[in-house]
Amino acid sequence: MFGKRIQLKLPPIRLRVLIMVLILLVGFVPVILKGAVLSNIYRQTLLDGRKNEIQNQSLILSARLTRSGYLRSAERDASLNAEMDATASAYNGRILLIDQNYRVIRDSFQLAEGRYHVAPEVIRGFRGENGLTYNAEQRYMIQTTPVYSRTLGEEENSSRTVEGVLLFLASTEALRAQLRNARNSQVIMDSVFFLLLLSLSIVVSGLIMRPFIELRTSVGQVSNGDLNQSISQNTYLITKQLSDELNTTIRRLRDADQSRDEFVANVSHELKTPITSIRVLADSLMSMDDVPVELYKEFMNDISKEIDREAKIIDDLLNLVKMDRSGVVLNRTSVDMNAMLEQILKRLRPQAKLRNIEMTLETVRDVKADVDEVKFSLAITNLVENAIKYNVDGGWVHVSLDADHQFCYIKVEDNGIGIPEDQQDNVFERFYRVDKARSRETGGTGLGLAITRNIILLHQGIIRLTSKEGEGSSFLVRIPLVYIEKGSAADLTAAETTE
Repeated sequence: MFGKRIQLKLPPIRLRVLIMVLILLVGFVPVILKGAVLSNIYRQTLLDGRKNEIQNQSLILSARLTRSGYLRSAERDASLNAEMDATASAYNGRILLIDQNYRVIRDSFQLAEGRYHVAPEVIRGFRGENGLTYNAEQRYMIQTTPVYSRTLGEEENSSRTVEGVLLFLASTEALRAQLRNARNSQVIMDSVFFLLLLSLSIVVSGLIMRPFIELRTSVGQVSNGDLNQSISQNTYLITKQLSDELNTTIRRLRDADQSRDEFVANVSHELKTPITSIRVLADSLMSMDDVPVELYKEFMNDISKEIDREAKIIDDLLNLVKMDRSGVVLNRTSVDMNAMLEQILKRLRPQAKLRNIEMTLETVRDVKADVDEVKFSLAITNLVENAIKYNVDGGWVHVSLDADHQFCYIKVEDNGIGIPEDQQDNVFERFYRVDKARSRETGGTGLGLAITRNIILLHQGIIRLTSKEGEGSSFLVRIPLVYIEKGSAADLTAAETTE
């Protein structure tokens, strides 16, 4: 139960939809990725620019506070106070100036003056560190800049002390609004591009699918019974290949349909001919008074022959129908081919003696093969019987048997009337006769070679004809010595490889 695999069967996907999705993915995904990358770059650029501005403004204020001695002066410089307030307001921020006692002596908001402010960044500022911290969650930056004591000469710069710390808190909300506006513009542009790309994908997928739609329309006409339809769609290589394959299939269907019609006509004709002869003979007897016994027997003998002929046609048709079924079963056994051929020739020798035809059997070696003896014997019997029927008086029939490591070869030759070259491709068709008049005289139904070919094909074999008119014919049959099921050939090869 747990070992069974669960296979999900997805519904068929429309090819046009798939093409549209692929076009959208190929065209739109890179745009989205590029927009995301550019947005991050733009965001980082804004932040870096704001950091540089805050640092520069802090350094400028620190330098002016140092030069003016703002921290030591009893009276605060009003212009510096105004400049600090303006700078803080310009950046939507707040500026705190803290002395050595960690007391706030100047607040641009005027809320914390006189209070103590001990924070890590303030402590680092008194150590002389100049740094900036960005709090992404609170959306503000903190710039810490030391304010040094005033010096009289450059030589005393090394002895400067930190008298205070300038703390600059700047909001980044304006940057976020600027970035949000840029992203909104990007979304609008992406939406417009997506609509254009969607329209393009609809047009392009329609153009790509048009040959397939035309091909489907043509196939639909064929499926409705129009076998005279010729499919020609050469836009793409795949449609050309499909058209060629479909045209080949249509030709085969047309040939099969024509062959079926011919077969029905031939069956009707062949079955009707003996019945017509029987009716004529019976009507002749009934129309005559005081029919002599000899004439009566002659007519009844002719009627009996026509009935036998009708029965043979029906038997041959039944054999063909049975072998045409895909589920036909071969009762295969290992058969002594030498003995089987001897038995066939023994059974047909009386028929050959009536016309003084010599029959010989040549066996190169003892051969055994996996065959259905009844069916295969029927196939060879048909070949030998035809060699006798369509021979000349005093002629000969030669049957030979040979084999190699893989195949069995049986050849049936005669020096009879032969088969014209232009008719040799048709002799295996049903009801086909080379000499129709002679075939009826010999009792042929035109089904023998068709039955023979079907039996040989069932045995995975082949049959070849060589003939010359007026000189005779030769039929070569080749079958495998060991019959292998078509579906198990790969398994057998794998097993041999493993061993």
